Amino acid sequence: MRKGIVVLVMALFSLAFVISASAAEKIASVDIGKLFDEYPKTKEFDKGLEQKAGAYEKDRDNRIAEIKQLQDKLSILTDQEKENKQKELEEKIKSAREFTLSKESELKKERDDRLREVLKDIEATVGQYAQKEGYTMVFNDRVFVYSNKANDITGKVLEMLQAEYKKNTSSGK
Repeated sequence: MRKGIVVLVMALFSLAFVISASAAEKIASVDIGKLFDEYPKTKEFDKGLEQKAGAYEKDRDNRIAEIKQLQDKLSILTDQEKENKQKELEEKIKSAREFTLSKESELKKERDDRLREVLKDIEATVGQYAQKEGYTMVFNDRVFVYSNKANDITGKVLEMLQAEYKKNTSSGK
């Protein structure tokens, strides 16, 4: 009987400890995808990359047009001229492929670098907000099967990101 009471008291103390420990935890969730999509810096980076990609495509299209012109000329040339032009054609095709691969690689690297920079901004802002508001943990909302939207701090973090971006762009950083 005495052992039963001791065990019951220990269980109650353990339960009280667990409840008090979990009450001290302040947990929030954030929608990283939404922050990426609505952060002005992401939009600025995307616009810049689209412009570069457009310029590269124009250059590539010019190279392809040259190749097609050369192919059209081949049909009216003599065998000796065809042989010479065929080598030139193969060089142009090779050059166009290398150009395309090189520019695609450049764009991918630049995109990855910029996304890393945006993610750093987002993580830093989430950290600042969490510390300011006393959150002990902030999770990406995609890891939860269910989350109460009252714990979602995405809107507040987005406001901070936008304000910081506006401040940095207006001060010329």
